Amino acid sequence: MSSLPEALEPIPQFDLGAQHRAIARDLERALSGVLDSGRFILGPQIAQLEGALAARVGARYGVGCASGTDALLLPLRDLARRHDVAGPVDARRIRDLPEVVVPAFTFFATAGAVWNAGLRPAFCDVEDSSFNVSAATVSSVRSARTVAAVPVHLFGQMAEVEAIRRVLGPNVFVLEDAAQATGARRGAAGADVGAGGAGDAGAFSFFPTKNLGGLGDGGMITTSDEVLATRLRELRVHGAGEACRHDGVGTNSRLDTLQAAVLLAKLPHLDGWVEARRRNAALYDELLADLTAVRTPRVDGGNLHTYNQYTIRAERRDGLRAFLAEAGIATGLYYPLPLHLQPCFRSLGYAPGDFPVAERLCREVLSLPVFPELGEKRVRAVAAAIRTFYEA
Repeated sequence: MSSLPEALEPIPQFDLGAQHRAIARDLERALSGVLDSGRFILGPQIAQLEGALAARVGARYGVGCASGTDALLLPLRDLARRHDVAGPVDARRIRDLPEVVVPAFTFFATAGAVWNAGLRPAFCDVEDSSFNVSAATVSSVRSARTVAAVPVHLFGQMAEVEAIRRVLGPNVFVLEDAAQATGARRGAAGADVGAGGAGDAGAFSFFPTKNLGGLGDGGMITTSDEVLATRLRELRVHGAGEACRHDGVGTNSRLDTLQAAVLLAKLPHLDGWVEARRRNAALYDELLADLTAVRTPRVDGGNLHTYNQYTIRAERRDGLRAFLAEAGIATGLYYPLPLHLQPCFRSLGYAPGDFPVAERLCREVLSLPVFPELGEKRVRAVAAAIRTFYEA
């Protein structure tokens, strides 16, 4: 039986309090500015943030919306409209619906947005090394009904979007799920592109624990397609273009001005926070390198990994997690069940064994604390506790 390491102060998986204390004055000024202006809905900070984030990723337009989920849903709803489909999925027609390729190993919202747009999720496996889809895994499930793919930049590392676009061809819409990858970049095929700027559109989440997080829900879509950007701006305000004229049915999915102001205050700090995460990750890599029971994250060549999560693969994962919890170290389990085996998708006809890599990852992955303020001492403490579990 493993014995606990020396008593530690509890180590959380996230510590937003530390981040906010460090920039408290910036946040107060940002919030006060909105309160004084009284412009709480689509105030000027929205357009400022849209322009700033679009420029960072190499896109022409940004469209703020209410959540990362809506950042996926709105482009898919527009795609469904173009294929004469309205969501959510009608189970009676499910075999005839246009298909969207999504990874079996990711957060539920990726596939949920496809379903709610009225399109059929077509799951594919992921790569054993990066946890991401690849051109090979996406093309393996492509069919004559494929109209889109949603490559996810999981845990902060970009998928090979340029290769995926080549194998799918120009008529298949590629929507990057960049919810976990704000600030990530990929240098490939002679180009340096940011997450959200490599596909036809990119979807971002500003959930508080993301690398760039707000004080609640929020999201953004990036694209260089002017027609799509205009349509998305209409969809987020009930489908209205001109006042009281609705050429289509949209929804209420505006990014709050208060959230945009907070995000603008945080944006200048993003690169520094990412570098702090990368230092923490590099130290974990070093301290766990010779531990055969643990496999540390692999980074594809040319990628700048932002480590929204530092996710290891561990033997006896559940035992390790319980041991760390007893030592006061919080961890995350992303994700315990692959999407193709979720009960709500039973009608799609998938079965255990269909995507073996995704299923194996769900049994092995464990996300360690990696937030920017974690620091060397606490990284060493987490690594020491992991070694104690396996070496006792």
